[in-house]
Amino acid sequence: MIEYNKIVNDGLWRNNAGLVQLLGLCPLLAVTTTTINGLGLGIATTLTLIISNLMVSSIRNFITSEIRIPVFVMIIACTVTGIELAMNAWFHELFLVLGIFIPLIVTNCAIIGRAEAFASRNSLLPSLLDAISMGIGFTLILILLGGMREIFGFGTLLAQSDLMFGEGASWMTMTIIEDYRGFLLAILPPGAFIGLGLIIAAKNRIDMRVSAAPLSNMLPQ
Repeated sequence: MIEYNKIVNDGLWRNNAGLVQLLGLCPLLAVTTTTINGLGLGIATTLTLIISNLMVSSIRNFITSEIRIPVFVMIIACTVTGIELAMNAWFHELFLVLGIFIPLIVTNCAIIGRAEAFASRNSLLPSLLDAISMGIGFTLILILLGGMREIFGFGTLLAQSDLMFGEGASWMTMTIIEDYRGFLLAILPPGAFIGLGLIIAAKNRIDMRVSAAPLSNMLPQ
């Protein structure tokens, strides 16, 4: 019996692609100089996961094990190409900012991993839920890391919101630190590694406290 709560928990927290599996780190570390950049890549990755998982699940009984990986890669590549063209048409400026990291979604091991490990072995509904959970979990890390680096690097939050939401969204930009001269390390690759390391450490700390709580409750007072 499929446990839907477990699927959601794995995607959002326990088996998060960015924090636990440590997959897709190249775009995760490179793109997250701002919150909007992270959100844009996260949405593109989530859409790729949803479409590829659904397609793989729907044809899983019609492909042999010998050709399944090439078929999965072709499905993912076609999906990413469609998303790339759509972003170029409707979010052109954001597309230019994200650059090569949109087509590089094809090589994201998290996507091919979910297709092989989950979608190819489960029906449509669980595969859809797995894709949404994994995509949202990955997107939240992109947003969190992007927000941290943007605040420390530029002193702002949600800068360039107009790239995704249009000219009317300029009001969303928040200046966190007035007259801030910036912290260069935060927007360089070492800052991305440090920020991700801190987030992973915080998650591990929370997991340790949660796992220790039941034991402490059993001890005599």
